[in-house]
Amino acid sequence: MTFAELPAEPTVAIVLYPGFTSLDAVGPYETLSNLPGARTVFVAARPGPVTNDGGALTLVAGAGFEEVPRPDVVVVPGGPPENVAAAREDVVPWLRAVDPYTTVTASVCTGSLLLADAGLLEGRRATTHWLVLEHLATLGCFPVSERVVTDGKYVTAAGVSAGIDMGLGLAAELAGERVAQRIQLMIEYDPAPPFRAGSPATAPAEIVQELREVGLGL
Repeated sequence: MTFAELPAEPTVAIVLYPGFTSLDAVGPYETLSNLPGARTVFVAARPGPVTNDGGALTLVAGAGFEEVPRPDVVVVPGGPPENVAAAREDVVPWLRAVDPYTTVTASVCTGSLLLADAGLLEGRRATTHWLVLEHLATLGCFPVSERVVTDGKYVTAAGVSAGIDMGLGLAAELAGERVAQRIQLMIEYDPAPPFRAGSPATAPAEIVQELREVGLGL
């Protein structure tokens, strides 16, 4: 991936909306907020507390959308599809308005559905949570079953934990591998999961089928 150079004090805007998935937002926050000189802000339709999809964790949006008209990096977290759909009215117009100014526009999990709704992924390769991957095709995208997908300045990550990988990859491209490696070590991101069940390609078939039957609401 190749991106334009960031300014000396880049603004990283992480979108919040009611019912977002917490790790989708916090994973990228822990990586990108450590970019040199970065000002990282949670943004929402209105400043103030925003509660996640579980209803038990609240993050505070430090700014409303109108207060962040020219972010350098944007990250859109995902959530259950019904929550993503409810967020469109507020989030999509802002994404369209700031798109001319961003160096990177990124999403995690079903956040890519909001990028697609904004028309930013038209004709582009993109990914999302594996349970809704094929839905991207109905929004004019080319679904790709990869953990992180880059097409131009648009970067999409697969489900939830993939946002950490995406954040480290962006840190390397935007500030250099040494910076990214320092961030990775500082957060001690050295995954060694106890099971090989983190992908439908490796998880037990019966568990994959159970989750397919439950779905994400689409």
